Amino acid sequence: MSGHDTPIKTPKQLIIAVVLGFVIPVVVIVLLTRFIGAQPKPGAGSNLFTAEATAQRVAPVSTVSTEAPKGVAVAAAVTKVRSGEEVYKAKCVGCHAAGALGAPKFGDKAAWAPRIGQGYQALVNSSIKGKGKMGAQATGGYTEEEIAAAVKHLVNASGGSF
Repeated sequence: MSGHDTPIKTPKQLIIAVVLGFVIPVVVIVLLTRFIGAQPKPGAGSNLFTAEATAQRVAPVSTVSTEAPKGVAVAAAVTKVRSGEEVYKAKCVGCHAAGALGAPKFGDKAAWAPRIGQGYQALVNSSIKGKGKMGAQATGGYTEEEIAAAVKHLVNASGGSF
């Protein structure tokens, strides 16, 4: 063999080499795509309508608890009757200081005037049982006496005299 000799000697060998050079890679690619395509793949969003996915989407973002933390004895925390100011600062200030959810602000005489006209007992009952956007306050680790004292503190600071 000289320096310019090739393994392909005839036109028939050349045609076979060219055909195999194109056909073999195409066949390999087709077989690989069929193998990969045969594997089960979860599609994006395929589990959108399962019960778990629906429950996760409609679950509340957060919750507010007014109960004592686990491990803290509520009876021990309630043995001392807290003042209306203490209860207000611990429980009521979150909404009534800023007027959140339409709550009348602490010290706002104009907002409290119609409520004061309903009477002390009506305000205490609304606080204990809940009214409008304000939930029932009787379940938050405070006695009804303490909630009533907080109502009295709020009203007296807002133009009332209970």
